[in-house]
Amino acid sequence: MNVTTIFLINGLWMTALSWELWIKHYSQKGYNVIAANWPGMEGNIEQLRRDPSTFASLGLRDVVDHYEHIIRRLESPPVIIGHGFGGLVTQILLDRGWGAAGVAIASAPPKGVSWLPLSILKLAFSVLGNFKSKITSLTAEQFHRVFSNTVWEPASVAAFERYAVPAPNRVLLQTAFANFTQHTASTVNFRNNTRAPLLLVAGGEDRVVPTSLVKANLDSYRESKADTDHKEFPDDTHFSLLREMKVADYVLGWALCRANGSKLKTVSSQTDTWSVQLST
Repeated sequence: MNVTTIFLINGLWMTALSWELWIKHYSQKGYNVIAANWPGMEGNIEQLRRDPSTFASLGLRDVVDHYEHIIRRLESPPVIIGHGFGGLVTQILLDRGWGAAGVAIASAPPKGVSWLPLSILKLAFSVLGNFKSKITSLTAEQFHRVFSNTVWEPASVAAFERYAVPAPNRVLLQTAFANFTQHTASTVNFRNNTRAPLLLVAGGEDRVVPTSLVKANLDSYRESKADTDHKEFPDDTHFSLLREMKVADYVLGWALCRANGSKLKTVSSQTDTWSVQLST
């Protein structure tokens, strides 16, 4: 299989703009790179902060279905790479039969992974205490503490100003309390033997998705015959995983190697242009 398209999915509290370095890096290598925003999040950062009403009610299934709709229109299966909650979306899409290979970077866990980090639980319980709001915003201090915890604070503030947006509470709650819900959008069939190869990536300094959670996610696939792998970058945080081209090169090399042997859905159709508009 000659994979020419890379499909990037961002996580909560950020938009597709968070992939800007990877988009440039992969595009320079000659790949077609698609980094579409979550539904309703097509505006620039300032617009989304001022008025989050277009995406405030999103649920996880809305997000997954949105990306599946885009992938269905591609001429051949892409490599799917997701970060944070985008990593969870990636796992669900692979379970549905899409993609030549998938990479879930610092992924939020599917239902059945036994525990969640304290940082996610604190945010989830804060949401429960504020029924009037449909969105949760991070402060610059919170962003520095959990997303970019190893960099100089002014650099973290600059990153926060460029990338951070509010997050829809439904997505957060559906994931945080999935293990207590009978039917939930974050369900993945861990025993699926026919899905595409999956790489789970962890950052050793990640305070949002610690390495132990990524390993617990990996262990959930132990009874599947599908190719499942793990890679840790010991010096990286949740945010710095998106800034390192060594990470971009490793995950793409892994995915292209595995994709050659995949038996996957292919859909031939007219493909629209779905590119992210990068603000400066």
